Amino acid sequence: MAIYRKSRGWAPEGFFECEGRGLQWLKQAQSQGGPRVVDVIEWGDDYLDIERVEPAPPTPQAAFEFGKALAHMHDAGAPCFGAAPEGYTGVCYFGPLQDPVPMDTGDWSDPVTYFSQGRLLPMVRLGMKRGVLDKSDMDLTEKVIENLPQLMGAAANDKPARVHGDLWSGNVMWTRCASGTEAILIDPAAHGGHREEDLAMLHLFGMSYLTEIMDGYVSVHPLRAGYEERYTLWQLYPIAGHCVFFGGGYVTEYRQMCRSLLAHV
Repeated sequence: MAIYRKSRGWAPEGFFECEGRGLQWLKQAQSQGGPRVVDVIEWGDDYLDIERVEPAPPTPQAAFEFGKALAHMHDAGAPCFGAAPEGYTGVCYFGPLQDPVPMDTGDWSDPVTYFSQGRLLPMVRLGMKRGVLDKSDMDLTEKVIENLPQLMGAAANDKPARVHGDLWSGNVMWTRCASGTEAILIDPAAHGGHREEDLAMLHLFGMSYLTEIMDGYVSVHPLRAGYEERYTLWQLYPIAGHCVFFGGGYVTEYRQMCRSLLAHV
């Protein structure tokens, strides 16, 4: 097997173990119909060795099959909202290799509390600490949180899913397989979360054959009513993260997203 080494000097403690165990946890779902996940070879303090993947163009059929598999992976579940990958007890991380930030873990029993206390508030506080967000952004965020039960609607009744956690298009690779082409997952921020988090991320930065992916997904697991209107809600966390990492126009985008959500309550 060809090996790809992902490395960084002075990586945060547990960073590569967290990613490695996250990949292994997601891969467990393959026995239940989940998507292919890149094989983990080994990790150390400053590296992670995984199988090298040869890229190939996606196809509509491969996208449909990926959607079905993603639903099965989510259905594999997690002990609670905020759960870390199985076997990992350290700090979890979200963000790019050069600047990952801690991602809170916990044992939240409902998605509203998990999303507010474990995701939005910590990321906005970090943005304020770095000087890219300010008190007005926290005020906006708190108004969104006050309205989360209404904004989340029927999705507030969902059980914890086994989510990739950073499922933008760059973390879904396509490669050749016996049947043609298949998706393979890389670079997760795996945790127990809400299935709509991953779906919202797929819609955030452009994804090939997104309609086919969603058709495959709902053929396995029908989604709660209004899920398309909730994409903006679930995208608040990664966009707040982009404020922290990159600042600039993402700050304006985050504010516009908050105001757009509040205009509909």
